[in-house]
Amino acid sequence: MKHPYPRTSHSLLLVGISLFLTTQNYAQDILWEKSYGGIQSEYLFDAQPTADYGFILAGSSLSGKTGNKKQENVKDLDYWIWKMDEKGDMDWQKNFGGTRADFLQSIENTTDGGFILAGTSNSMKGADKKEDNFGMEDFWIIKLNAKGDEEWQKTIGGTGRDVLTAIRQTKDGGYIIGGSSESIISGLKTESSYGSLDYWIVKLDSTGNIEWQKTFGGQFMDQLESILPTKDEGYIIGGWSNSFKSGNKREDAFGEGDYWILKLDRNGETEWERAFGGEDDDHLYTIIELQEGGYLAGGDSRSGTSGNKKKSNGRGTDFWLVKITETGESDWQETYDFGKTDVLTSITENEDGTLLLGGNAKTENTGLTRTDKKGIDDYIALKIASDGEEKWRQTVGSAGEDNLKKLVETRDGGYLLAGTTNGKVSRDRNSGQGRRDFWVVKLRDKDKEDEKERYVGLEAFPNPTETFTNIIVNHDFENGNASVYDISGKQIQSFEIKSRTVPIDLQGLPVGVYIVTVKTNVSTESVKILKSN
Repeated sequence: MKHPYPRTSHSLLLVGISLFLTTQNYAQDILWEKSYGGIQSEYLFDAQPTADYGFILAGSSLSGKTGNKKQENVKDLDYWIWKMDEKGDMDWQKNFGGTRADFLQSIENTTDGGFILAGTSNSMKGADKKEDNFGMEDFWIIKLNAKGDEEWQKTIGGTGRDVLTAIRQTKDGGYIIGGSSESIISGLKTESSYGSLDYWIVKLDSTGNIEWQKTFGGQFMDQLESILPTKDEGYIIGGWSNSFKSGNKREDAFGEGDYWILKLDRNGETEWERAFGGEDDDHLYTIIELQEGGYLAGGDSRSGTSGNKKKSNGRGTDFWLVKITETGESDWQETYDFGKTDVLTSITENEDGTLLLGGNAKTENTGLTRTDKKGIDDYIALKIASDGEEKWRQTVGSAGEDNLKKLVETRDGGYLLAGTTNGKVSRDRNSGQGRRDFWVVKLRDKDKEDEKERYVGLEAFPNPTETFTNIIVNHDFENGNASVYDISGKQIQSFEIKSRTVPIDLQGLPVGVYIVTVKTNVSTESVKILKSN
């Protein structure tokens, strides 16, 4: 094998991300762009839409209280999250760090209105980190409430290297964690690795206690990149593998590296596994479950038609999609060529079954019209039909190195392109903070007739709730007040509000119906909240 070790998640941690607009006839509208960071470097790894039409950004920061960063760094790279409104303006931000480097890889909205943060840490106990590491690098999980305040945290790992990729909430209120591990049985790890890095899946309950864990891998390297709960309450996981049939891997490799996908039941037992690849290197980064059933796996490929790869590449590395049936068979495949090195990192399915792919294209202009003739190094947004047929494509970027990490659909029907950039202010980038910044671009899809109709009045998410709920005020205001009443009309809480997202704490109150009234300089509105067990 030419490359026994892949391009790891950590090798992608310290690359930039940015954006630029082409002048193609089918180009979509850029509504706005924003840069976030201090004078040092920030690296964005995840972004999620929120119920108030805004979004939350997650990554790591080296900067102190400079630029538009409002908190000092603890030491080295810290977890850093920003809650933004729909225009990209800050609601709040939080910094969490230990004594060494902490890489925040994943964030998820939770059903109680809060957030779960998950990443990789080599910090010992100290500062914001409350538990010692078990080894070189461990999983570090932090649960926040709707206000962004910490509820609990956990450190999970063995004595070796344990690198977290993603966390997702499960239907039972717990969490499923996906990552890669080279640890033997040690610390909290109960199964030894089979080779180098192996897939490591950990199921937590709602308070962070381990319910079960599973290790999957062969003799060489198996690097997990994506995990998702499925409709049948199982899990679909995928990543990169250069292991042949060995360990508990039952599929042989086709080339230097393949897509390796496993379908698990609710207890983590394997229902099926599949390898997809050609004679060269093929690296999966994301997999989603489709509305119509089955799955769509995406990443990059530099293989020609060989192995079980049915679509040949253009030059270099291209986007490669594999549509998979519910039983793991290949339904269709497609490749998409932009430049010399194209890497697909994100897939979003629209309500109509169309798909938006996000990634990066680097070097060599291959038909994308732009003023910079020296090549491209930018975000890519590509819209396709449900059968893979291309509908439109667009690039967004600066004069520097731009690397898209996440593309999500926002609640108003637009798209958010989020990543990191080291590009100087030019073309589509109008502001910069430091060496590398979070960079976010809001894109409108012209194929959609209008933005989704905005709800009029107050909304509450979640509702019913056991603890916290978020009241969404669907209008701008200068000043306001929120009050909580029980069903008899007795006032329980009253406080001033300054943002359109209003966290309400119902902990300690009896089960029942409560009324939240919000009075602003614009209007007075109320919404019912059901407090459940």
